[in-house]
Amino acid sequence: MKRSQFLSGILLVLTLLTSNDSLAEKYALKGGRLIDGYGGPPLANSIVLVEDGIIKAVGQVGQLNIPDGFKVVSTEGMDVLPGLWESHAHLMLNGHADYSHWQPTYRERQVDEIMPASAVQLLLAGVTSARDLGANLEDSIEIKNQIEKGEIAGPNLFVSGPFLQYEPYPGSEHYRWGVKTVREAKQKVRQLAKAGVDMIKLVDQDQMELEVAQAIVDTAHENNLKVIGHSHRPDEIRVGLKIGVDNFEHTGLTTAPEYPEDVMRLLKERTATGRVAGGPLFWTPTVEGLYQYPELIKNPERLDNTCWHRGLKSDTIKDIKASLTDPGKLDYMQLTPLRQPTLKKKISQLKEAGVVFLIGTDSGIPTKFHCQSTWNEMVVLTNDMNIPAMDVIRSATYWPAVMMGVQDRLGSITAGKQADIIAVDGDVLRYMNLISDVDFVMKKGVIYRQNGQVVEDKLAPKQRL
Repeated sequence: MKRSQFLSGILLVLTLLTSNDSLAEKYALKGGRLIDGYGGPPLANSIVLVEDGIIKAVGQVGQLNIPDGFKVVSTEGMDVLPGLWESHAHLMLNGHADYSHWQPTYRERQVDEIMPASAVQLLLAGVTSARDLGANLEDSIEIKNQIEKGEIAGPNLFVSGPFLQYEPYPGSEHYRWGVKTVREAKQKVRQLAKAGVDMIKLVDQDQMELEVAQAIVDTAHENNLKVIGHSHRPDEIRVGLKIGVDNFEHTGLTTAPEYPEDVMRLLKERTATGRVAGGPLFWTPTVEGLYQYPELIKNPERLDNTCWHRGLKSDTIKDIKASLTDPGKLDYMQLTPLRQPTLKKKISQLKEAGVVFLIGTDSGIPTKFHCQSTWNEMVVLTNDMNIPAMDVIRSATYWPAVMMGVQDRLGSITAGKQADIIAVDGDVLRYMNLISDVDFVMKKGVIYRQNGQVVEDKLAPKQRL
């Protein structure tokens, strides 16, 4: 063996020994009500045994023995759930109101500051898995690798790398790639697949030649990658359905009161085919920011919550604060008051059409912080859109794992799966807003939050307060 190979091996062992994953212990989570992600009746007085980052057994007090060597963690009075998924995050953004300022100013600080801060904020909010939908390719892969190696704390990260669209907007070429020909479509999807992305993010597909958009989807599927597509315009949906997009994002259609009849017919035809068409048609509506904007203007105090400061440098925090001084006057939001009244109808239409909702928020865009967005979406869908709480929980746990094809290891609290578990003091099936204050966060058997307090020594130094 060469000396360089020997030293590389030693370095790898040391990295594994010092990574957070290696700090996983044997735990018995005892006493709480278990909501396992499958939608069945919750299990009272539950016990969840965790060993080496994996769920070893699930049972009830009095029926499942706790073996010697397991540290008991009380979940009495709590609801125990699978770790949440944020299905539409932007780790390269932290709520700043001006993209034209943010992108050039923080371009070189993404890997060292911005994305690690976003990652830890998500994790401590109970988000143990996240889809990062649009960022520079090298930055995305680097942060994904750092999390997997335990060098920084963050959710299981699924990345798309750059948006694929007909033509990138000026100044966005480092995270948006233009695609104008079939050859480009195939080449760029294969490049992304080879780099290690988990999915393809497609926008403005209605502006492409149909065969180009089709080539993106077909090449993605050939490489076992799902395609997530925008649905801002009716034609984005029409084209997306024709080419086989797996998951639509946003409610879209700006101020239009509802989806057109032909779009609804096409959606119902797609959901009617079910497994034949490759599984359910997934939809991530991202409504909470739009729906709650009028309330934010009346009471902007949530923008002062310091949870979004974690991991960010003082000058970055100051810059973000300054950009949000008067949220009612942001150009980005001026159509929102006209869009907000249309959301209930659109959500009702999508629900009637039979799509499977995923919880995602566009976390990171102006006024939307990673530590707040996911739970707000869950609350709005439950309390304002009248979706049953259990269905909303499944949209934040089980279904995203199915969509990403990782339900064999994530998305539910089941023996043999990764120990990604959260717990909340109280009854989330009656009071979904309780999930805004997650008391316990475990990812891969490592406890990052307990009794409402952050376990600081499990975080990388740059992610600590």
